[in-house]
Amino acid sequence: MSENIKKFMFVNTKAPYGTVYALESLEVVLISAAFDQDVSLAFCDDGVFQITDNQKTDGSGMKNFSAAYKALGDYDINKIYIEKESLEERGLTLDNLMKLTYEDEDDDWAEKDSIHLVTRAELADLMDKQDVTISS
Repeated sequence: MSENIKKFMFVNTKAPYGTVYALESLEVVLISAAFDQDVSLAFCDDGVFQITDNQKTDGSGMKNFSAAYKALGDYDINKIYIEKESLEERGLTLDNLMKLTYEDEDDDWAEKDSIHLVTRAELADLMDKQDVTISS
C-alpha cells in the first residue's frame, strides 16, 4: 500500500434517523473514498439499523437516505463489517440487511458481497489494524 494511502475505518454506532450522525458519517465515508483512501465501515450497536432493508422514515421528519449505501461498491468500499452481537441483541439477522455488493475487477467483474459478519473480538482486531478509526 502506498505511503499516502491511509486505512480508515468508520464505526457507525447510532440509529439512522433522529440525529444527523448517520447521514454525515456516510458523507465523510464517500468523500474519503473519493480521495483514494482505503475505507472500511463497521456497524455496531444501533448503527446496524443504518443498513436494514426497507427503511421507512414517515413521521421522522427526515429524508430516507438508505439507498445511498448501495453506492458504496461504486466507491470501492467493499469492506463492510457487521458486529454479530449487535445484530443478535436487536433481534436482527443478515437477512434483515440490505444487499450490499461490489464488482470485483480481479475476478472478471463478478458481483460479490461487501458485508462481513464479525464478532466483537474480531472487530476490535480489525480496528487495531487501521491508521485512522472514526466513530459516530
